[in-house]
Amino acid sequence: MENKAEPQSGKKLIVASSPHFLADESIPKIMHTVSMALIPACAASVYFFGWRALLLILVCVGTSLLTEYGFQKMRNKPVKIYDGSAIITGILLALTLPSNFSVFGAILASFFAKGIGKQLFGGLGFNIFNPALLGRAFLMATYPVFMTTWVEPRTVARAVDAVSAATPLALMKFEGKLTPLLDLLIGSTSGSLGETSAIAILIGGLYLRYKGYINWKLPLGYLGAMAAFGGIFWLYNPAKYPNPLFHVLAGGAMLGAWFMVTDMVTSPVTPIGQWIFAIAGGIMAVVIRLWGGLPEGVMYSILFMNAFVPLINKHTRPRVFGEGAKGREA
Repeated sequence: MENKAEPQSGKKLIVASSPHFLADESIPKIMHTVSMALIPACAASVYFFGWRALLLILVCVGTSLLTEYGFQKMRNKPVKIYDGSAIITGILLALTLPSNFSVFGAILASFFAKGIGKQLFGGLGFNIFNPALLGRAFLMATYPVFMTTWVEPRTVARAVDAVSAATPLALMKFEGKLTPLLDLLIGSTSGSLGETSAIAILIGGLYLRYKGYINWKLPLGYLGAMAAFGGIFWLYNPAKYPNPLFHVLAGGAMLGAWFMVTDMVTSPVTPIGQWIFAIAGGIMAVVIRLWGGLPEGVMYSILFMNAFVPLINKHTRPRVFGEGAKGREA
């Protein structure tokens, strides 16, 4: 008897390379979630500094998107501004600026951050340094006076709309005065848009940790190293050096620890490497704060450690079972 197999209409066997089990995550989803996690910090900056803060955020985000679009067009690459990475860079850069910073300077910094800090290296996943911090470093070299001129938040300003004031770190370094920890936690202090309310940044950071998008070792190692190393000198001379909580809550420590140290592209991928990266960066930030020429060291500590990430990954790569020493070196 002839055996006739009936073909299954509409069904095909697809053979493809691994991975065969795909996760529900994607780059746009992760990036847009990080942008959502920054909403509390953005809202706090608008509350404390007014609509000028929102203007700077929009300018930085818009310039970042346009710059990425232009570079991808010039390089004949697919336009992927929808992935959300340019939005994050714009928001983070704006949060590192004083509320009275010029719009033109914000445009220049955003162009430098995306064009030089990211696209020049090859785009997303190829940049060595955190683009937002690289944009801020560019401003520190080109606009040093404007980048170190601060105004008090609206909640404490008196008589006039904008009162020049020193940041808590500047008061500690140059005048020996400590800002109350409650003010640092809530945000009623002068500083950059993202340096004021520590609790707003913490809410966003914990949300990212809940979603599993950041490794807990990185913020814990960075903030823990700042607190432990700074605490040594506080115990030695509490009248001269600030307490550990001050180091954690003041300046850009919280923003840097939760949103910049944890950058997936510019941080190590190995477990031991992440500890080395975070702890060394935290110690360096405190060294600059206590003995450097500037009151803040978070930006320089992260950028400095970014340069060593390839070396850290190379020398902390776990040994594969059955692999010899020569094979590992190769």
